[in-house]
Amino acid sequence: MSVKMTATELMEFLDREFPQVTGDFAIEEVGDMRIRTRLLVADRHLRPGGTVSGPSIFALADVSVYLAILAMIGPQGLAVTTNCSVDFMRKPVAGVDLIAECRLLKLGRVLAVGEVLIFSDGMTAPVARASLTYSIPPK
Repeated sequence: MSVKMTATELMEFLDREFPQVTGDFAIEEVGDMRIRTRLLVADRHLRPGGTVSGPSIFALADVSVYLAILAMIGPQGLAVTTNCSVDFMRKPVAGVDLIAECRLLKLGRVLAVGEVLIFSDGMTAPVARASLTYSIPPK
């Protein structure tokens, strides 16, 4: 299976279909069954103490798997998350963007499974690990 949407096409789709998150994410790299995305951390992503909030970390994991799927199958606005598990392993560095390294483990006709490691930019130890399952609508 080959990549069907480029980083530019994915960002245009995200901006068009989900304008509420415009400016929150950037795509750094798209490959076969994988994607690297960035949460552009702003004040709205922080919790008391200045660290990135759990919901913002979840959002990065979720959008990463979603975009990885779309990169492989093309624009499918109605693909939806059916399951998610997030392990929060350490506190993110305050005020630093988060990087998500995502790979798809399974991409079937109706289900996709992905895993995501999330890092504070420049750090080698992950701050979170997520596993997500998506339902893909019939064409």
